Formats: sequence, C-alpha cells, structure tokens
Amino acid sequence: MKKRILLKALGDRESFNALDNAFEQFNRAAKILELTEDQIAMIMEPRRIIEVQLPIRMDDGHVKLFKGFRAQHSMIRGPAKGGVRFHQDVSVDEVKALAFWMTYKCAVVNIPMGGAKGGIIVDPNELSDSELERLARRYFSELIDVFGPDTDVPAPDVNTNPQIMAWFMDTYSMHKRQYLPAVVTGKPKALGGSQGRGTATAMGMVHCVRNAAEHFDLDMKNLTVAVQGYGNAGSWAAKLLHDDGCTIRAISDISGAYISKDGIDPQLAIDFVRRNKKLAGFEKEKGIKKLTDPMALLELPVDVLIPAALENQISNSNSPRVQAKIIAECANGPVTPKADDILTENGVFVIPDILCNAGGVTVSYLEWVQNRMGYYWSKERIADNLKEIMDNAFATVLQTSLEKKVTMRTAAFIVAIDRVAEAAELRGLYS
Repeated sequence: MKKRILLKALGDRESFNALDNAFEQFNRAAKILELTEDQIAMIMEPRRIIEVQLPIRMDDGHVKLFKGFRAQHSMIRGPAKGGVRFHQDVSVDEVKALAFWMTYKCAVVNIPMGGAKGGIIVDPNELSDSELERLARRYFSELIDVFGPDTDVPAPDVNTNPQIMAWFMDTYSMHKRQYLPAVVTGKPKALGGSQGRGTATAMGMVHCVRNAAEHFDLDMKNLTVAVQGYGNAGSWAAKLLHDDGCTIRAISDISGAYISKDGIDPQLAIDFVRRNKKLAGFEKEKGIKKLTDPMALLELPVDVLIPAALENQISNSNSPRVQAKIIAECANGPVTPKADDILTENGVFVIPDILCNAGGVTVSYLEWVQNRMGYYWSKERIADNLKEIMDNAFATVLQTSLEKKVTMRTAAFIVAIDRVAEAAELRGLYS
C-alpha cells in the first residue's frame, strides 16, 4: 500500500510569490493522487538551477556585468522546454516556478518534453541593438553545454523575440560547427521557424474558450470579453475572439485600461500600439473611455475574462468582485490559490494556465519536430494539429474535473502529475 503523506499547507498568506503559487497547486492535486514521499521527491523540485555572470562590453567601451539564470525542472518525459526572458525583475524563484509550470503544461497537453525557464536581469530598453546581441550571445555561449536539441530547447518569452532566438541558434551552431535549428523554437521562418507560432498561445486559448462555451451551451457570438494585457498573446486573443463574433468590451496594458460599451475593434488597437508602442492615448479614439483604475477591468460584468499580463492579478482582495462567468488564463499564475477558492465558490469557471496557454509550447514542439525532420508543414496543418491537441487536452481535463469533483486547475494538475509520475517510475532511479 502506498504511504500517504500530508503536504504542508502554505497558510492564509495573500502575498504568494510565483513559486509558492506553483507548489500550492501541486499540493492540491498530489493529495488527491495519494502520491508517496518518493514519488514527490522525483517530480516536484527542479533538477538543477544554473546562475551565470555575463560580462558585456558596452558601446562606450566599458564592461557591465549582468546576471543570468536557467532552471531545468524536469527532463523525465523529454528535453526541457521553456522560454528565456529579459527583464529587470527576473529572479531565481520566478524561473523555478515557470520551469515547474512548463513541465506540467507539456504533460497536460501530452507532448514529450519537460520544463525549463531562463532569464537575464536586464531592462532591454536600456541597451542598443548591438549590446542586446552581445548579451544574448554571451548568455547562450555561457550555457552552451546546457542547451541542445535533445537536452534543453529555449524559446521567446518576456522581452525576447524571433531575432534573439536567431542569435541563440547561430551562437550554438557556430560552437558546434553544424546548422542546428532545433536548439531553439520561436525562430524566424527563414531559419526554420514554424507557421502559426506567433498566434499559437492565443489560438490555444481560443480553442479552450470554444470548448468551455460548448460545455455551458453558450453562443460565442453573444459573449462579451475583457482582456488584461495587450502584448502578443492578449492582442491576438482579442482579435481571434472578435473574429468568432465575441464583443471585446475592454483591453489594457501598462498605460491603463480602456472600455467601450459598443465594443473595441482589436485591429484598431493593434494598429494603435504599432504606431505608439502602447495604448496610452487610446481613449481619444471614438467611443473609447479610459478607466480610472486599470485593475477595475478584472471586475467588469463580462462573460469571459482573459488575464494575459502578470501573475497574481486576481487575489483574495478583488476575486469576490469578479463578475465573469469564464476566466481563461493566458498569463502564467494570474490567480492566487485563495482567489481560486473564492472564484470556485462564486461559480466562476477557470480554465487554468497550464492548459489554457499551452498553445505556445505546443506549436514550439511542432516546430522542433519539423526542425528534426527538415520537413516543414503548412499553416493549415499546424492549425489542425494544434486544435486536435488542445481539444483532446481540454476534454481530458474536463472529464477528470467532473469525475473527481474538483476544479479545472486541480484536474489539469492531476492529469499532468499522473503522466510525469508514471514516466518517472517507469524510468526508475539510476544510482
């Protein structure tokens, strides 16, 4: 008989950091699965965390030191997979948590990869293009023995993009004296990038919202939507849902939140951001008003709320006022565990991040497969594959939720943890 263990609760603290949040979500599912102490030891903590110092010669000739990280959570089911972010607030706990989520994100959609995350403490807006390239290449070269098509495959994340992935790939290929595009995903198409990668995260979320609407017998054309965060994922989420007939009531970015009773044209907002870098001033457009408090967007009376910005946006303090019927988590960790409980009590259906925003890593996996074969697929084939994977994952998680009488988040972790734990047991322990 398996020995049950009682995992330590994190208490009633509201100020969860990302790692607290991740482990609390794991704990809830692990209790239901009755995992043993040995099983938890194999799959909960990260496999390794690397910290590197990155000296870079700046354009004026002086040397500046940057700090970089790479956390590999698991390689039990395949190569580690996860983005690299360039941001001044990158921390060890953050990359550990995001690597953890990536392991279970890959497992819930059943792609054969593990979880990793990386980052550099830097504000990229303060660097010239040449300084940014030197920093990107130095980071990859310092970790050249960590990365590889069969070991750890990075991708774009906050403040990184296809150009930076191209520099990563070129640095690795030059060191190895081979053309090795499969070492990173999210590359430009000219270097082996996949069709459909730019819209993948948002498209995966849309498939989840469509499935949720079908489950509740809702007509997509009658749904109202609010989107927090108007970066790549948030803007595409708004546009794709608008194309489905949804009315986009409100959007926001770092400059504030903007609302229209008649609905916002997402393409108009996208074009505005392209011209102005952010949504500041968008209230000058016809029919658009700016909310005094941007966080009020989360409490608007809409059918679907899409947090596509930062973690811990919906907390114990504001969750009682959330009026949306469905929350589709495009961001990682936007809802704290205590807020999860309140939302559940209030009948809000939350599509969890490890399922809802898994479209990005799914198409990254498809890009990696294409790179390994040297054979590239059409946009239509990528779209069909993504739909099939997301629909199957949603159906499995929903069935588990109904059978176990748990939330979709706990159900997603049950599905994912069970797959990772099974793989760990089958592989055994090498010593």
